[in-house]
Amino acid sequence: MAQHPDLPQHSDGSLVPQGAEASQRIRRQGGRTAHGLSDPAFTLDAPTAPGLPVLVAVPHGGRAYPADLLARMRAPDLCRLRLEDRHVDQLGTAIAEATGASLLRAHAPRAMLDLNRAESDIDWEMIEGPRLARPVAAPGTNHRARSGLGLIPRRLPGHGEIWRTRLPRAELDRRIADVHQPYHRALAEELQRIRDLWGAALLIDLHSMPPLTQRDSPTPAPVMVLGDRFGASCHHALVSRGLSFFESEGVPAAQNRPYSGGYVLDRHGAPESGIHALQIEVCRSLYLDDGFAELTPAAAGVAALLARLVYALGQETAALGQARSMLEAAE
Repeated sequence: MAQHPDLPQHSDGSLVPQGAEASQRIRRQGGRTAHGLSDPAFTLDAPTAPGLPVLVAVPHGGRAYPADLLARMRAPDLCRLRLEDRHVDQLGTAIAEATGASLLRAHAPRAMLDLNRAESDIDWEMIEGPRLARPVAAPGTNHRARSGLGLIPRRLPGHGEIWRTRLPRAELDRRIADVHQPYHRALAEELQRIRDLWGAALLIDLHSMPPLTQRDSPTPAPVMVLGDRFGASCHHALVSRGLSFFESEGVPAAQNRPYSGGYVLDRHGAPESGIHALQIEVCRSLYLDDGFAELTPAAAGVAALLARLVYALGQETAALGQARSMLEAAE
């Protein structure tokens, strides 16, 4: 992988944290994973004066499983492995430390509640108790509930039902109030803070994906996928910069196929207001073992690669913010 001339690195290729801003950070925890517990649903780690107009968010890396949640699962080990973006939060942490970007990490697991789904994306057949009389779908909702992967995942392809019993309506309401709402509120507030400082802000919604296959093609399958909701969630210059970066590094990448992003991008991406949102899917084979369970030594190199990408995208976002500020001043 190529060295980035503008991002300091040690001789072994690891990255040097950026400036004073990297050490002057505020850590704020919010939400809660269960009744009566102090365990937070997420942590926001943000520099007081960010060196880049970037927020890295990791919604599917949470591993804080309450005992009663595991007890309700039919096959907890399998479900955890299949539902988690396993250890991608550690990649996110390394990226933030290297670049000085803000970082929002979910601790509540996806099995408890999927932060990349709308509140209305519910499979009511799995809920015990009254349902909403007329559920209102939020704009951009993916409506994944019928496939078993809605706000509360119900089943896994090739495995079947996840849960032993139906979920009480009161618990559904609690998870929305204690996990979903505070997470998205914190995400929106941090993006607005960055935008107000820089004129523009970029959300990197970081995920992992199983290895892709490339049928009837001599070219290698992508190991990185950039999603921008087909141009709706961020400026085209950011995607172009990202794809050019991967090409220069010799890393196969794709745009929107097969992952274009989901509810997070629909809700928070507002390019016309200077807030851009880009989903990045990282192939698990790059940094996990053959069982996609544990980190390998290659993870450090993948984190360094992504940090250089974030630095490049941050520069592009700063330029967009400057142009936006100049335009507003001229009006």
